[in-house]
Amino acid sequence: MEGELFGRPPAEVAPGAVHLPGWLTPGEQRALLADCRRWARPPAGLRTVRMPRGGEMSVRQLSLGWHWYPYGYARTVVDGDGAPVKPFPAVLGRLAERAVAEAALPAAGAPYDIALINFYDARARMGMHRDSDERSTAPVVSLSLGDSCVFRFGTPHGRGRPWVDTELRSGDAFVFGAASRLAYHGVPRTHPGTAPPALGLTGRLNITLRVSGLTD
Repeated sequence: MEGELFGRPPAEVAPGAVHLPGWLTPGEQRALLADCRRWARPPAGLRTVRMPRGGEMSVRQLSLGWHWYPYGYARTVVDGDGAPVKPFPAVLGRLAERAVAEAALPAAGAPYDIALINFYDARARMGMHRDSDERSTAPVVSLSLGDSCVFRFGTPHGRGRPWVDTELRSGDAFVFGAASRLAYHGVPRTHPGTAPPALGLTGRLNITLRVSGLTD
């Protein structure tokens, strides 16, 4: 298509919500994937999240910096093996700050200290939700590796319409803050088999970076 010949330009999907296509280079993607594979090993590794009513999330997840569980944060994997959460890596903080600057959103004002990493297999989905367990209103930074997905971005007012569907591909970043910081969003489907062959990943990884505003 003609648009592909000239690349995919950055786009403001909603006020304060910016899609940065192709933001990570192939080399950065490979390095980040290698890091994710290392972080995913136990203890405090990749796990299945059980919701309070007994259901299980279809994505598998791990946390860095602070451990997320429904619906709060802890320094240990309180709903898993009980191990201390792995430290938040400085490299992820630098990526978050760079993405916020390139999205032309106000700087966080505090260091990024949470990473939630979700693995999607071919059947995994993410329902509409909002990232509201943090005390900080700093922008959220989302990085994609592997298979493409449909990323549904709505409003802060509810899970229903209106929303905008955006295709996120491997290497894309999506940043949302300001008026969209508490917007509902989700992933209704992925596109299995669309990951760059050279990356060596079957499925999709989403790395979400946040500022907690929490203290021990």
